[in-house]
Amino acid sequence: MKDTQANFAGRVAGLLGAALVLAAPAAAQARQGQDDGAPADLLITGGTIYPGGGDPFTGDIAITGDRIVYAGPQYPHTAQRTIPAEGMIVAPGFIDPHTHADDALMSDIPAARLVLPFITQGVTTAFIGVDGRGDPDVAVTFGEDSGRDYGVNFATYVGLGALRGEVIGSDDRPPTQAELAEMVALTDQAMCQGALGLSTGLFYAPQSYAEEGEVVALARAAARHGGIYDSHIRDESSYTIGLAGAVAEAIDIGKHAGIPVHIAHIKALGVDVHGQAGAVIEAVETARANGQVVHADQYPWPASGTGLSAALMPRWAQDGGREAMLARFDDPDQMARIRSEMAENMRRRGGPASLLITRGPADVLGKTLEDLAPAAGGDPVQAAIDVLRRAEAGVASFNQDEADIAAFMVQPWVMTSSDASAGHPRYYASYARKYDTYVRERQVIDLRQFIDQSTVVPARAFSIEDRGTLSKGAFADVVVFDPEAYAPRATFLEPTLFSTGVRTVVINGVLALDEGAPTGKAAGRPLPRQSKSTNCPAP
Repeated sequence: MKDTQANFAGRVAGLLGAALVLAAPAAAQARQGQDDGAPADLLITGGTIYPGGGDPFTGDIAITGDRIVYAGPQYPHTAQRTIPAEGMIVAPGFIDPHTHADDALMSDIPAARLVLPFITQGVTTAFIGVDGRGDPDVAVTFGEDSGRDYGVNFATYVGLGALRGEVIGSDDRPPTQAELAEMVALTDQAMCQGALGLSTGLFYAPQSYAEEGEVVALARAAARHGGIYDSHIRDESSYTIGLAGAVAEAIDIGKHAGIPVHIAHIKALGVDVHGQAGAVIEAVETARANGQVVHADQYPWPASGTGLSAALMPRWAQDGGREAMLARFDDPDQMARIRSEMAENMRRRGGPASLLITRGPADVLGKTLEDLAPAAGGDPVQAAIDVLRRAEAGVASFNQDEADIAAFMVQPWVMTSSDASAGHPRYYASYARKYDTYVRERQVIDLRQFIDQSTVVPARAFSIEDRGTLSKGAFADVVVFDPEAYAPRATFLEPTLFSTGVRTVVINGVLALDEGAPTGKAAGRPLPRQSKSTNCPAP
């Protein structure tokens, strides 16, 4: 069965226009799959079913309303619509625990809210508000009284950066007691409104100005409600406390706050820490053996994506925000120090050829700092400064070693994610790339590991009820893909090409992708977490 790319492209163009700039083995599945004999709304038949947490089997999935009513070898009744899936892989819809799809989901444009880059890979649930950016007003994020509809399910965090921005601003200082109390109260409010937990981006200014005690106080507030502590850790490289120190800090925060710890997009970033995956794994395993809940996600790319200033500018030079940073560019004494530290940051990331501009002024897109250096007198640091004077830019930073990527990927506590953000192919192709590169080509993991890491593992880790499995009573989030055709098309120079090979996507019982083409139906839902605190106001 082949993808009809022309048909797909036509459907996408029509939908988007200018808007796009734990389960059981087969026998047990069959036993629990018996239903009451009523005709199903939708029947997916004859595929190889990977149920999420169980052995694969050949059989059928029957759906009525938004739930699965049968998962077993052969459905004994009729259905209003039957989708043949012989030769296909049938799996639970993928759950992406770390994305930057906030803008798409909060957009005023209905076509953007479909989030087709996710649906065309089989992603049916996404987490937003990550890296400390989650709005404390979670009710607004979930679209209370907005009338918005969504292409995928989503959950959100409350973020340290958003809390600090609202209460302190962008200054490099600790909060006063009153300010900390205000941030704690905002965290409580967000958790009562359904936040997953507290997210931080301790690498980024102004969150990097927060000391551990401040983070523990906010994490304790999230813990009272049964939340998760999710962190882009303070250092994935050798910028400040080092990779090992940052992992230790995340684990320590979890221990002192009494909260599960999730390490976002786990990696060893930069030449100084290549080969340290083993030490990070040992630290996490030790914490887990001591009774802590610690897990992580990982995107399957050798290049990270971040802002040019985040990659190269020292944090002290960002104190006070962009305007204050630009003023320092005109101070010769400060500029000498800035240039020296930028050069060192460029070195640790692999040099100017490893930094590709993916977002910013049109004339620099698709060029590395090495490419831009001749126009800056042969100086790549000056080239970066020239770009930053004009606008903040995004970069793909080629900074990881494949041995470290593989070492993290095989861990049972590491799940698939995309870290989806504009200008990086991970938005359009992370799940397809992980399958095509690390299952088919390099055989780092097998197909069941890939599916479990993308479904039941995050569902269990984050207590996403009735999702991540194909079993009777679960929500009908399903992906059907061709194992011979499922592959990425997006590249670092063309990051917005849709992946191929996904034939069918069902979200809450509704066809979102049918015969490889988007239907335009928005059946996703906000997924507020139920607070465990008794101090939340009655809804």
